[in-house]
Amino acid sequence: METTLSAPHGVSFGRLAPGLGVQDLNRSLQFYCGVLGFNKVFENGNPVGFVILKKDKAELHLSLNKNHKASVDNVAHLMVEDAAALYRHCTAQNVRIIKSLRDADFGLRCFVLADPDGNRIDIGEVLPNPRVEV
Repeated sequence: METTLSAPHGVSFGRLAPGLGVQDLNRSLQFYCGVLGFNKVFENGNPVGFVILKKDKAELHLSLNKNHKASVDNVAHLMVEDAAALYRHCTAQNVRIIKSLRDADFGLRCFVLADPDGNRIDIGEVLPNPRVEV
């Protein structure tokens, strides 16, 4: 069901990148770059308190927040082409898995991981012939 109260006429939307708070940027960079394969493409501050990471079409913004508390909700959703391969890679790298790999009735092969700060990221891959449109 789609609900639109008032759409901005003539405005085209571009990139939308989730921003995550982290307590330790170096630890987060080791995770996102070293484990997941992102590249740091921008940093700001002295000392650095903000970075932009990219991998393929995905972009992620990390902001240093020494008082960051993890949410029990997923803070980002990442679509991939091979969720099972990423799941195997993450488990081999001892990444904290919140929800195990499954084929969901909403048409995705998916799992949920947590970064070192507890930020939950929902990983999904569209299944061939999904029963539900995604």
